[in-house]
Amino acid sequence: MARAWPAVFLTLALAPTLSANDWPGFLGPTRDGQSAEAGLNWDWPKDGPTVVWSKEVGQGWAGPVVAGGRLVVFHRVGDEEVVQCLDPATGKERWAFKYRTRYRDDFGFDEGPRSTPLIQGERVYTLGANGDLHALDLATGAKLWGRNLLADYKADKGFFGVATSPTVAGGKLLVNVGGKGAGIVAFDPATGKEAWKATDDPAGYSSPAVAEVGGATLAVFLTRNGLVAVEPETGKVRYTHPWRPRIRESVNAATPLVWKGDIFLSVSYGAGAVLLRPKGNDLEEVWAGDKALSCQYNSPVRVGDFLYGCHGRVDARAVELRCVEWATGAVKWSVPRSGATTLIAADGGLLGLTEAGEVVRFAADPAGYKERGRAKILGEPVRAAPALADGRLFARDGSKIVCVKLK
Repeated sequence: MARAWPAVFLTLALAPTLSANDWPGFLGPTRDGQSAEAGLNWDWPKDGPTVVWSKEVGQGWAGPVVAGGRLVVFHRVGDEEVVQCLDPATGKERWAFKYRTRYRDDFGFDEGPRSTPLIQGERVYTLGANGDLHALDLATGAKLWGRNLLADYKADKGFFGVATSPTVAGGKLLVNVGGKGAGIVAFDPATGKEAWKATDDPAGYSSPAVAEVGGATLAVFLTRNGLVAVEPETGKVRYTHPWRPRIRESVNAATPLVWKGDIFLSVSYGAGAVLLRPKGNDLEEVWAGDKALSCQYNSPVRVGDFLYGCHGRVDARAVELRCVEWATGAVKWSVPRSGATTLIAADGGLLGLTEAGEVVRFAADPAGYKERGRAKILGEPVRAAPALADGRLFARDGSKIVCVKLK
């Protein structure tokens, strides 16, 4: 019973602001790509599911989020990063908050924000590509506070700008900042003031998860150096595990997955995946290697005893969609040349948004890949994770966002 209390308190903390049909942050309400949606329509016509509305947006890889009857989109227009609140049913604008940004992409890929916003209670939090962290009033868009994390903590913007998506746990807003002595920083969600800071870990491109590990609710980060699991209230580091590629020109980007207290990490560039299990104050490797599910950017999802995700390098055009057994890392099936795909587990199956702008429905079946539907809904490349809320899929590329009816 004592071990159950942290999870109970976490659920109660979220209950006043979330419904089962909300998608308030990166990878959904539980930050693991799991949706509570049921009764979805998977019998799509030849042209695919109905696109209810579409709207022009600017640059960026930040995914849309939905909560409390509000859809929030974060993008860049000209020299401004724009936080825009829309009506989910119609796409009509409710408010917009804008500020100037100095971010310039070193490789010329895209200069919009990368971090998916977070809706928590009556506030929405955004983190721009140049480290601008803001808290806004969800109802009006009024600025509550703001600060620049790169300037405040002398942190580096990395290869592709700031991209980690913040989370709230233990009453704190948590970010992998990447500064000296401020690898992970907790802020007061109401004021933006620093609550605590820990580690020297540089920032990765992964976003933290919150889950029960070793009998306690922890914030689980995959930083540039590897795993760091901390107590969100105090910043006490409970577990660490080095896990990163040997080459400098690499990223750690997939979000950690936690199930039954075990932690799954995955990177590419020859490092591969590892399943970790708490043993006292340490973590032991259950299995590890580069032959199972090496995720460069997209986070895998779990359905039952199996993982589904993207194996291989996106930049090398060598990505395979795979099903892998959680306990052993055994590959059950693999689909070559599938391209990078963001996955959502919903209504007994899997929904994917590919980098080519296609929405795909397939079975969560370790016996083999069984596709149920596929439709082109966006241009390419698609890097932003979609949101599934109240029977609607919200997805975007670098120029528009669409609302697709699935119910």
